[in-house]
Amino acid sequence: MSRQKTEEITFIDPLSDFGFKKIFGEEPNKDLLIAFLNEVFKGKKQIVDLVYSKNEHPGDTLTEGGAIFDLLCTGEKGEQFIIEVQRSKQENFKKRAIFYTSRLISEQAPRGKRAEWSYDIREVYLVALLDSFSLDGTPELEYLHDICLCYRNSGKVFYRELGYIFLELIKFVKTEEDLETDLDRWLYVLKNMSRMKKIPVYLRKPVFEKVFQIASYSSLTKEEKRMYDISLKRKWDNQNALNYARKEGIKEGIKKGKEEGHKEGIKEGAYKRAIETAIAMKKDGLPVSEISKYTRLSEEEIKKL
Repeated sequence: MSRQKTEEITFIDPLSDFGFKKIFGEEPNKDLLIAFLNEVFKGKKQIVDLVYSKNEHPGDTLTEGGAIFDLLCTGEKGEQFIIEVQRSKQENFKKRAIFYTSRLISEQAPRGKRAEWSYDIREVYLVALLDSFSLDGTPELEYLHDICLCYRNSGKVFYRELGYIFLELIKFVKTEEDLETDLDRWLYVLKNMSRMKKIPVYLRKPVFEKVFQIASYSSLTKEEKRMYDISLKRKWDNQNALNYARKEGIKEGIKKGKEEGHKEGIKEGAYKRAIETAIAMKKDGLPVSEISKYTRLSEEEIKKL
């Protein structure tokens, strides 16, 4: 934990496993989770109360896959909310999100008396905080994606009681001066609180004051500090692995480009590889200027990709 020892810790990282569950996953703090979710839903849904549910849902048989969530809560009307922090890109991330929500829906079916139940399915939502990556195919500047079942041609909502909200934190780049809404403030706190030394004036609201109070490193017990250190190391290891993969991808792209060589500008094969590398780097949220530096494409070309 050398990095941790070299600089004094004032507040824990809310995007670490321990930090996220310490702030949002304990019964006395459920008002914080309610406040955060109400900002995420932007008035489309108003959550009054939540009950924490078990976060492990095994399969019905030994061979059937189960699901383990970061947090699972049930609203006063029986609606269920999965809240996840996803730290690295996964090949089947979207499919896993579908699987998680499908598991909660299938578990609502009673054993027997299904005719009386009449498929009265309660609402199910998944809210995922994407810490270090972006979803494929999303607009460059949009960081909140609110998804439900729609008609493909018209875009009209077909069924709104199954929803997915993805927050791409890597795209949230607002500064203190840019914060306008409480959702802005929540996302800014989640990304930056571990680097702060005190609560800023612009966050002097009861809900955020409570967040900073809970997240105070000095108020943790000895055992909690140990758990946090372990959680933080896992996050760093994951980030280091991700950074290494990015660097290797960049070096490979440059190597291939050099192998193709240049006669009159970039050869067709190298240009294609430069385009592919730039697309991959854009998906990972790297700045356009940095992509241009490594691919030797113009910033205008990269913006059009």
